[in-house]
Amino acid sequence: MKELWIEIPQTASPVERDNLLKLAEVCDAVLENAQAANRSGKHDISVLTSFDADAIARLKREGKKVALKLSIRGKEDENTAAKAAELSADYIILNCLDWRVIPIENLIARTRGKSKLIAEVSNAEDARLVLEALELGTDGVLLKTSDPNELMKTAAIVKKQATKIELVPAKVTAVKPIGTGARVCVDTCDLMVAGEGILVGCQSAGLFLVEAEVHENPYVQPRPFRVNAGSPSLYTLASLQSTRYLSELKAGDEVLIANQEGKVRQTNVGRAKIEFRPLILVEAEVKGKKIKVILQNAETIRLVTVNGSKPVTELNAGDEVLAHMAAKGGRHFGVSVAEETVIER
Repeated sequence: MKELWIEIPQTASPVERDNLLKLAEVCDAVLENAQAANRSGKHDISVLTSFDADAIARLKREGKKVALKLSIRGKEDENTAAKAAELSADYIILNCLDWRVIPIENLIARTRGKSKLIAEVSNAEDARLVLEALELGTDGVLLKTSDPNELMKTAAIVKKQATKIELVPAKVTAVKPIGTGARVCVDTCDLMVAGEGILVGCQSAGLFLVEAEVHENPYVQPRPFRVNAGSPSLYTLASLQSTRYLSELKAGDEVLIANQEGKVRQTNVGRAKIEFRPLILVEAEVKGKKIKVILQNAETIRLVTVNGSKPVTELNAGDEVLAHMAAKGGRHFGVSVAEETVIER
């Protein structure tokens, strides 16, 4: 799990500081006066602002956790960070003054498994960048802000790691070709594997897991970045909190990828391609609730099952496919409103 630290600037007003400390329960540590207070209450972390091998060794002998805070101006500072990792410093806090991504990628490669890298950031978007550097990302971020809203936005990015949603078997009750209509291929900025895809449905309350085009066949090459996702009017999850219509998606937008265990991760849309093709309606039932999805009627479109996936052209009543059943209520511009009464057919 990635870590979120916060450093409250000395310029913050007393009111700003109090507000941030109230929200700091989402953080793993609060950095003040050369000490990082661990929110778990188990250990405070001694923060060194310059490299001192003797001090690191002494603090480690005393059973204390140690962090070295470094500004990275060039290769020499990278080497200093690597030395601290060799001495088993628990954390290395990096401030990359001019270049953010390249030195972080270098240090991820050089310190992995020796010390945890925490990158200083000032906003949520920078946090996203460093957490994804060299695919593995830093082990966490140190957010320097006096803005509570920025803290919550950053927490949403940092703590989304290893997120899961519940998928349940939905029993197919009907499969019906319905003629020609528009369908959307969602090409993502990611590569998916068997059992992964995106969640779509005619109703926001019930979303089917449509598998990416990862399977080989004699006629079409695999396109592991693509999900042939269905009718433009279908809902899909843009995040755990919000839905979008497929018709709204465009390059750069966010969408959730899910696998058959319910693990989800966020990716961006590379493009959304709308074409007219023969369509098929799949109806299913979960605990007496009917849900539906409209997909292209072709062998390459597959719904994920507990044991694999099945082409929509081979589905029959009685088959079971995986679906995500949302909480009660409706949606207002994609945001769940639990108290709203909505009937979707």
